[in-house]
Amino acid sequence: MDHEIIEFDVELGGGGEEDGVDIENAVDYDDMGQTYSGAGGVGEVYIPEGEFLDLEPYEGMEFESEEAAKAFYNSYARRVGFSTRVSSSRRSRRDGAIIQRQFVCAKEGFRNLNEKRTKDREIKRPRTITRVGCKASLSVKIQDSGKWAVSGFVKEHNHDLVPPDQVHCLRSHRQISGPAKALIDTLQAAGMGPRRIMSALIKEYGGISKVGFTEVDCRNYMRTNRSRNMEGDLQLLLDYLRQMHNENPAFFYAVQSEEDQNMSNVFWADPKARSNYSYFSDTVTLDTTYRYNRYRLPFVTFTGVNSHGQPVLFGCAFLINESEASFVWLFNTWLTAMSGQHPSSITTDHDAIVRSAITQVFPNTRHRFCKWHIFKKCQEMLSQVFLEHPGFEADLHKCVNLTDSIDEFESCWLSLVDKYDLRDHDWLQSLYSARKQWIPVYLRDAFFAEMSISQRSDSMNSYFDGYVNASTTLNQFFKLYEKAIESRHEKEIKADFETVSTPPSLKTPSPMEKQVSGLYTRKTFARFQEELVGTLTFTASKVEDDGEVITYQVVKFGEEHKAHYVRFKVLEMRASCSCQMFEFSGLLCRHVLAVFRVTNVLTLPSHYILKRWTRNAKSNITLEVRSNTAYTNYLESHTVRYSTLRHEAFRFVDEGAKTMDTYNVAVDALQEAFKKVTDAAKNEGNYAVPNGRPKEAPASVGNQASLTTQNQLCHVTENMSEDEMDKKIQELISELDYANKKCEVYRSNLLSVIKDIADHKHELLVKVQNIKMDMKECA
Repeated sequence: MDHEIIEFDVELGGGGEEDGVDIENAVDYDDMGQTYSGAGGVGEVYIPEGEFLDLEPYEGMEFESEEAAKAFYNSYARRVGFSTRVSSSRRSRRDGAIIQRQFVCAKEGFRNLNEKRTKDREIKRPRTITRVGCKASLSVKIQDSGKWAVSGFVKEHNHDLVPPDQVHCLRSHRQISGPAKALIDTLQAAGMGPRRIMSALIKEYGGISKVGFTEVDCRNYMRTNRSRNMEGDLQLLLDYLRQMHNENPAFFYAVQSEEDQNMSNVFWADPKARSNYSYFSDTVTLDTTYRYNRYRLPFVTFTGVNSHGQPVLFGCAFLINESEASFVWLFNTWLTAMSGQHPSSITTDHDAIVRSAITQVFPNTRHRFCKWHIFKKCQEMLSQVFLEHPGFEADLHKCVNLTDSIDEFESCWLSLVDKYDLRDHDWLQSLYSARKQWIPVYLRDAFFAEMSISQRSDSMNSYFDGYVNASTTLNQFFKLYEKAIESRHEKEIKADFETVSTPPSLKTPSPMEKQVSGLYTRKTFARFQEELVGTLTFTASKVEDDGEVITYQVVKFGEEHKAHYVRFKVLEMRASCSCQMFEFSGLLCRHVLAVFRVTNVLTLPSHYILKRWTRNAKSNITLEVRSNTAYTNYLESHTVRYSTLRHEAFRFVDEGAKTMDTYNVAVDALQEAFKKVTDAAKNEGNYAVPNGRPKEAPASVGNQASLTTQNQLCHVTENMSEDEMDKKIQELISELDYANKKCEVYRSNLLSVIKDIADHKHELLVKVQNIKMDMKECA
């Protein structure tokens, strides 16, 4: 805005009158942060011409106007190397017209500290002292002819003058011309920031000194321009939100009003966003990196992950400022819209202000920094290191992504900073200090809904990419916003349709694969199938057994040096792996599945099937993860009994084979136990199954069930109606199908036992061969 000279009467001497004029002082705004006339591109600038260009001021020198005199002195100051300002003026008592002006060096006088103003408020960023009492000045006085003449000139300065290549930085010599304003407006509308605009201006004018102003002036001009235009667009935004709420009361929006400004922070969440959060509220991503409108307003999005691994929207906001108070308001408002339900984990950009706000509002939520954005920031902060050491980036990614334990990461990090001499790099050290919030090995025990720990897709969900850009106005924004929402919804519908309409192809004969193929969505099943097939290249060996928990070492063929350890509680059917993939992603890893394979766990226990990854993720009915309740119950309970007996039997064999005495006792006990089990099976005759229907004993169960079905069918059809007969037939067919499935279970168990016997036989043969070779060597 124009520098406004505020004048007030000051009486001098006894009566305050001197030659019929008042003496006035101008309030100087230099130390108060105001802009001079002509500085920053606001006011008309008078350029001296002709013989005035190279002259030095002298008493009696005449000018056509006061403005011409001021422009001349400013031009002289530019040549010499100092900045000017208007100091005082004298006004006529008769008509109030200014009849005398004094122009001074900007360093004239001393700062006038207002004690009351300083007491009432704390000055957080005190300005640099610029006044040093310089006496250099130029006084001009109007003549009877109407011209202005120099009445006084002080040439000497008490401070160093500025060299020619730095004069353009002085306030009174900084102005934005009309053509420069037009170019700034055009580039700002295209989404360019002050730094890039200044680069374009410097190239256009042939140097920073010829541009005539600094990047700060450019930024101030853009801010003023943006504020003036933003108010109208924000009103359009609020009108849109009110309309959406009136059409559907479930549409939530809120505005944070500020008493000292018209602009406010705005948040909204449509009904679908609120519904999505009720299903997938376990993890949230907050993206504050969008600057997709011409005002460069932070556009903040809350997103999550649905059952297909697709991003879903939980709410949006425009923030006028990115202060901690703004984020605290935003998080509390978002929680209100989401019925107060806190997420289990949240991912944000690496930002201290956001972290502080999250600590206040989400104290129990696991907070993670986005690894992708940190690596992107590394390219800027470590550009010199990347340039000098081409191998550094690959080593950094390896250290962060490929270490399997905390100890391994710590060792790798120390080696990295030593190798490239970066122990004293402040920014890299700050990343290390925050390692528990972005390094994967520190985060694996928390759920973030990522289908793999090693995947690189843990960046922010770019939900609106491809729909809005830097030149988008707020008026255009909501049309593109609605288009993006519609497109994401269509992709979700398509994924739902493919899951239901097209059965996935199975790659193994595993009952577990068939079981989950009808439960998981297509993408989730494909990820689980990848882990299941991956077990074929892994071996699981028992390394410890404390009677309650068995520990297995799982290694990949050819990579025996890189082992994972799985702790398996047989009776509870629960396993935990050192890689912690299930805790991180909600899907079991190949290491646990390899242990399930060798321990004859044929189906996936229900507590390992998270509803959020299934086809019924959006169902309000409690998820039943069993496709055939009776059959799956039987498989699970039978697997537990089989695994438990097998485990106890191996312990029995190990103890019984130690000495001849224990062997004889073991054989007698085994024979007696076998007799008791056989008698119990004969006496029981029939036994109960999970759905309560009696079944024949295991012996010849398939044929016996078929014969029983035929006999029952002939007996009951004599006195039954047609509907009752059809119902009975269906029941008998179901029982037959159930019996056949049981046969498959027994067949699988038998094959497993045969395999164990073959393995044991192979071990004995190896031992025999070794003994023979030892005997030959001894001979």
